[in-house]
Amino acid sequence: MKTKIAVFGRKEVVDQCHSSVLGQVDLEIVPFIYTHVNETPKLIEKAFICDVYLFTEAISYAFVKKIINKKRLPAVQIPCDDYMFLTSLFLANNEREKPIKRLSIDLWNKHRIHEVLTKLNTSNYEVYTSDYRNNEDNNIDQITAFHKQLWEKGKIDHVLTSIKEVDLMLKDANIPSICMEIPKVNIERAIQKCKSIATLKKYNHTQMIAGYVCVKGFELLNREKGEITYEMILPKLDQLLEEFTFQTEAALIQTKANQYVLFGTQKMIHYITDHYRNFPLLTEIERSLQVPISIGFGLGMTVKQAENNAKLALDRCNQEPYRHNCFLVNEQGDSFGPIGVKKHFDAARLYQALIHKARLNNELSYNFINFISSRNNEPFSSNDIALYYRVTKRSAERTINKLLNGKVIKVVGEEKPYLKGRPRKLFQIATEKEKAR
Repeated sequence: MKTKIAVFGRKEVVDQCHSSVLGQVDLEIVPFIYTHVNETPKLIEKAFICDVYLFTEAISYAFVKKIINKKRLPAVQIPCDDYMFLTSLFLANNEREKPIKRLSIDLWNKHRIHEVLTKLNTSNYEVYTSDYRNNEDNNIDQITAFHKQLWEKGKIDHVLTSIKEVDLMLKDANIPSICMEIPKVNIERAIQKCKSIATLKKYNHTQMIAGYVCVKGFELLNREKGEITYEMILPKLDQLLEEFTFQTEAALIQTKANQYVLFGTQKMIHYITDHYRNFPLLTEIERSLQVPISIGFGLGMTVKQAENNAKLALDRCNQEPYRHNCFLVNEQGDSFGPIGVKKHFDAARLYQALIHKARLNNELSYNFINFISSRNNEPFSSNDIALYYRVTKRSAERTINKLLNGKVIKVVGEEKPYLKGRPRKLFQIATEKEKAR
């Protein structure tokens, strides 16, 4: 069955989306073309037959953001990113005899542009920005007026806008303006993300997992090693991730030069939980690339929740900038890791506690120690115990109760593995002080 992608945008951009899926028999672009972005709320009501909603302009997404959140619709924006901004700035400079030094910009997130200008060391630029990400009214006239006022006060020489309507209105007022063009690669990546989300929708009764992978200190490495970073490091990383996604039946998207996003379900989750102590992907990356890598995994009941938790896990990784590491954040925001690093626990003391405090027999005690070791002393649920011991859930809960009563383990959080049902408690070995209480 084809994946139907509802594309909201102007005809020329929707046509580009059509061109990007030529030859992909499993994808179908369903066009929802508008002349004015305020038509988007009416159009979205007609897109109920589609699997994913793709917005070619951030402002059109802003008009229906509340509807999307309320109905929990799977939506993707074509990003207005660093590459798009730099390309547009280059084109704007080519249109004029003198380089543009004073300009105003409107976009979804102004912080990204400030970061780019800082990296370019453009202290001689005078830039004014309008950020409409949190603009409740999404007023096109208001955004246009922002640019007009700066022009009339003589503060700018040019306008870079991310909104076609604003560009047309400024040109009518004889104000030099250029509308940012969407690079082909941005369209292709957005469509690939739509495809991945649609694939995962059929697993809507199971957990989903997302993963962010990036090279630490990439810009510093790039300055020090130059093109060797692109020519040697990134192709190797790309190959290793392709092999991992094939093995775990996951989807892979490259979102930036040095950042990849993974999407998967149960097979990928099982792979990670089976390798808490020794994570082969991280080991192979470290051996092959010899540069520090961050891998953040996130669990969720939706793609968006999994992606947000993966970003939290990535932030946890980046607290140690010069080391390979991997963390996982579950649906409740609990952090696990570092994954792939063996965690020490005193097996002898644990055995004594199991025998004398929890009053387990020898076989159960040894099995529990092996269980803790296999999970690298990470938090676990009664369901994990049932699967490991191959016993019923009720039998696993009896073991859990003995461990709790003996103060061998403690409650450290919850997980919700299914859309319906109560959250499962997570447990971990208690410290010696906690056991003594």
